[in-house]
Amino acid sequence: MNLFQKQSRVNRRSFLEGMAVLGTVGVGNPANLLTLLTTNAPLQEKLPGRGEFIVRGAYVMTMDPTLGDLAGGDVHVRNGEIINLGKGLMVRDVEEIDGQDMIALPGLIETHWHMWNTLLRSMSGDEKKHGYFPTSENLGKVFTPEDMYQGVRLAAIEALFSGITTVHDWNHNIRGPAYADAALRALTDPGIRARFSYGYYQGQPYDEMVRLDDLACIQREWFTNPSYSLLTLGFASRGTECSPKVNRCEWEAARQMGLPISVHANSSSQWTGEIEYLYKERMLGKDIQVIHAISSTPAEIEMLAETGTSVSLSPYTEMRAGFGFPKTGKLLDAGVLVSLSVDTTALSGNADMFAVMKAIQNVENAIAENEFKLPPRRVLELATIDGAYALGIADRVGSLKPGKRADIILVSTKHINIGVFTDPAHLLVEAAQPVNVDTVIVDGRILKRRGQITVPDVNQVIHESNKSLTTVRQRANWW
Repeated sequence: MNLFQKQSRVNRRSFLEGMAVLGTVGVGNPANLLTLLTTNAPLQEKLPGRGEFIVRGAYVMTMDPTLGDLAGGDVHVRNGEIINLGKGLMVRDVEEIDGQDMIALPGLIETHWHMWNTLLRSMSGDEKKHGYFPTSENLGKVFTPEDMYQGVRLAAIEALFSGITTVHDWNHNIRGPAYADAALRALTDPGIRARFSYGYYQGQPYDEMVRLDDLACIQREWFTNPSYSLLTLGFASRGTECSPKVNRCEWEAARQMGLPISVHANSSSQWTGEIEYLYKERMLGKDIQVIHAISSTPAEIEMLAETGTSVSLSPYTEMRAGFGFPKTGKLLDAGVLVSLSVDTTALSGNADMFAVMKAIQNVENAIAENEFKLPPRRVLELATIDGAYALGIADRVGSLKPGKRADIILVSTKHINIGVFTDPAHLLVEAAQPVNVDTVIVDGRILKRRGQITVPDVNQVIHESNKSLTTVRQRANWW
């Protein structure tokens, strides 16, 4: 039996481990944690149903090169699927959503986010000992599964509010089986589409393997269940932050399981040559996503292009942390698939993908000293269809066309910061903000309507998240 095939769990594998967590770090409400650990029934009955409706009269940006834009267009949705697009569609006796003064487009796709540390929003301090890495490590060490749930759920709700319908939960604080279950529950409860990349934990020793047996069990228990069809599974690798032997073993195991692998590489001038190393070890490929790639040489960019390796960029955290500027233009010019990332709100402050798009465009044009280097529509592709390709779900989402799943957002052009309707791509990249997102639909479920999240109670989410952070800070003595 291979290491990653071993089964060692009983009753969702996490009950006993959860009790150990209770005994070592404590938790505010053990009953809540026990529910998290032992419940496997989907909670999607709390979400709006997948009915039939039509969006009427919107400016539809399909992000499909054949269909293009459709002014005054309709989008017909049934049971989570886009049935038809066009003008004046003859559809009767179904709910109609007024698309007047709205831009309809595919939901935004985020491709790398440490969602658990959304509890640590804007906590990266003003001196080295309180920087992002020591903050996330010291506070991450005292997280319980309940804290994991609260952090990931808070991020998911913020994503939906901001028009992000797909996230990549790059989870690097899985301290035991119960933590993975808690994160997955936090993704499924709000109804968001997600890749969950199973990773290591904060402070994990250099020579210690991740729990490959648990990863295999997660794959069986969560990703063969049709109730969780919005989820896909990946592996979050430490790359050169662990020993070469451990790294090789983990990648081989993940690939045997058919999982895409994501890794931070060449994140700044402090980390160089990692992409070249992976290339020489024949580890790059279409199943690999490299994050940041800031310090990549021209030769390394060609290595990424040659192997079909994609790159996820997070301009706000890259600049905030002093890593440098994203090499968007050089990557795109070489033919590398590029997508966009929130990374961590401990650095970025929020999950505003409109701002991420604006930063990507402005930084690239500034570097090129060319107002026209990176057009807004191209940036919008990075945040929609290219993000879908990067996560391997472009057959389902990323553009609006019949047969695809209905992940749709409606952006109002009636707010003062947009105000007049000019070029829609420019408006979305240069003017729009999360508050302008009127409606968010994921897989046919309306999760934001008239500017408000439909489920759950946002005030309750904020209250529970604050309570969780308070207990985390108390355990870590971090103020």
